[in-house]
Amino acid sequence: MSPQTSFLKDIPKDWRSDRMGNVTEILFSNVDKHTFDSEIPVRLCNYVDVYKNDRITSEIEFMEASAEPREIARFQIQIGDVLATKDSETPDDIAIPALVAETLPGVLCGYHLALIRPRAHHVYGPYLAWLHCSKAFRSHYEAQAVGVTRFGLSQAVFKDARVPLPPLPEQQRITDYLDASCAAIDAAVAAKRGQLGTLGCLRETVIQTAVCNGLNPKVRMAGSDIAWMPSIPEHWKRVKLKRHVEMLRGQFTHRPRNDPAFYDGPYPFIQTGSISAAGKFITEYSQTLNELGLSVSKMFPSGTIVMTITGAKIAEVAVTTFDACFPDSIVGFVPDHLLDKDYLFYVLMAMKPALLGAMIVTTQPNINYVQIGGNYIPLPPLAEQEAIASHIESEMNRINAIRDSLEAQIATLTAYRKSLIHECVTGQRRITDADINRIQAHG
Repeated sequence: MSPQTSFLKDIPKDWRSDRMGNVTEILFSNVDKHTFDSEIPVRLCNYVDVYKNDRITSEIEFMEASAEPREIARFQIQIGDVLATKDSETPDDIAIPALVAETLPGVLCGYHLALIRPRAHHVYGPYLAWLHCSKAFRSHYEAQAVGVTRFGLSQAVFKDARVPLPPLPEQQRITDYLDASCAAIDAAVAAKRGQLGTLGCLRETVIQTAVCNGLNPKVRMAGSDIAWMPSIPEHWKRVKLKRHVEMLRGQFTHRPRNDPAFYDGPYPFIQTGSISAAGKFITEYSQTLNELGLSVSKMFPSGTIVMTITGAKIAEVAVTTFDACFPDSIVGFVPDHLLDKDYLFYVLMAMKPALLGAMIVTTQPNINYVQIGGNYIPLPPLAEQEAIASHIESEMNRINAIRDSLEAQIATLTAYRKSLIHECVTGQRRITDADINRIQAHG
């Protein structure tokens, strides 16, 4: 059974279906991003504008370009048009839609997009946009996408897509219901994402306050002359990091498992992605990506605190739970007997803004390996370090539990949104005027 047959098998008996080519006009734009003096100035609605927005409105900053009169006549977007991406890096992320929700004179459909213009006596544009939001409907496009490193769709594929067609008044009701329902869901998700952002700020504050001020709010403070910790308790010391840690630099610029000189060693090779995804502890590595160990390597012992010093996830920290080797984009820290390992972990997290402020940007951002050790850190008595680390750990567990709950709620809302769209555009949920009144009244 084809994806389209499966999608349409349960639509109501009073609905019909038809090829999209029979109920819409489908155009592939050839308007490029160049500007020529001999052409008419226009604005382009481009791939990213469609991919990142459900609605195309005047709030979008469209690109300035130029076009010939015949291109303007053909590709000027109109209210009710549906624009869809016609290529993608993966076939499961293709035919992403956006509805033209306003009249936008001088805005043309740009290259890499399909312009789907409904024939008004057959299909309602906003309904067609919601239909394209259904993953099950887009499975037709996914199955037909052609490519290797980038996948594309032909006009024939768009024309052959079979569209479930309720009566036009029901298409309008479905649209109104999904507009109101999904707006309420999106608002709830946005609020929860805002709460996640607040938790992130709280996390940073908890670490920074405990590391720099300790746990006693009545303690006497003294200036430190250090930007990232302007004051610390009087009885604490401030010391250079390198005086109390052994710093280990990774050895390789890339995974060396294809070099026969390094075959058959005992240590897995860990990359920066493992650190950024680890949370606090790196507990495992991919055997698939580490088919061979390394016999010649600078080994980081289990329990080493590691930090990325270059790349997109710069200054991320984690702790290894096994012996491993690392590339030269990672530096390791092994504390001495005066510096608690868990406390040092949180000190390095608190130092991140200062490290980022001193980073060097060439082809990619990087932190000078030697200069890290020259940074000052606060050094409380060892027992106080342990208490601070324990306090932060407890607070992180509480914050992480709230974060996990919020992420689960977002996942549930997102799944419900997808399910709701599918049910409505397939007729599994029939929408009445009473449904519209209720959702518009209560959200």
